Amino acid sequence: MKLATWNVNGLRSVSGKGFLNWLEGSGLDFVCLQEIKVKPEQLDETLRAPKGYRAFFSPAARPGYSGVAIYAKKEPREVRSGIGVPEFDDEGRVLELSYEDFDLLSTYWPNSQRDHARLPYKLRFCEAMFEYLEGKRRRGRHVLICGDFNIAHKEIDLKNPKSNAKNAGFLPEERAWMDKFTAAGWVDAFREFEKGPGHYTWWSFRPGVRERNIGWRLDYFFTNAEHRDRLERAAHACDVMGSDHCPVLLTLKS
Repeated sequence: MKLATWNVNGLRSVSGKGFLNWLEGSGLDFVCLQEIKVKPEQLDETLRAPKGYRAFFSPAARPGYSGVAIYAKKEPREVRSGIGVPEFDDEGRVLELSYEDFDLLSTYWPNSQRDHARLPYKLRFCEAMFEYLEGKRRRGRHVLICGDFNIAHKEIDLKNPKSNAKNAGFLPEERAWMDKFTAAGWVDAFREFEKGPGHYTWWSFRPGVRERNIGWRLDYFFTNAEHRDRLERAAHACDVMGSDHCPVLLTLKS
């Protein structure tokens, strides 16, 4: 089974940059999207119902903001938008598809902002998600959670850690929460297969930054430790353009 997660920075925008060609040639079973910035009724049929996929959306209440989606080849037994907390759900940050043997969540985690004004909100979201996910584990569910976490976990996960030590996405509070998350048994799929530096998923739009690979690793697949043995391969599709993020690919054993 093959999956991808991608912050597209506007689904309508990326659709004009080869997105559907990429999707149709990808062979992916599930495509999780973040920051779609659109409501489904604003999309044309090619994006609202791509050939071969069922489409599910959780848009933000605010127009042109946030929002997540999942394109799935397999019909889920249940679809859930949000986690039951209005201050987060109104921003279109979580979409979940449930199947017999696993739950798949496409998530877009808050940005703390340059002045750290939204750091308290972000940390509340992190804690609410932690409790929600741990509740699933207690019920014996296997979970795949993916998306743009807006956190570079370790120094290895961004090009210039020292100069970014006080910047949103690499703040001590954000990294401490990620430490807590992984210590609890949530497995970073990419790091199961690649331990080295220089692997990023987001680059500034400033000229030359992506070409010189001055980036951050902000996009992840995580699974609970009990599901770890199904991980087969994870990779970054850095050659796929159209957004300031690139897709993260995951293959699961049958």
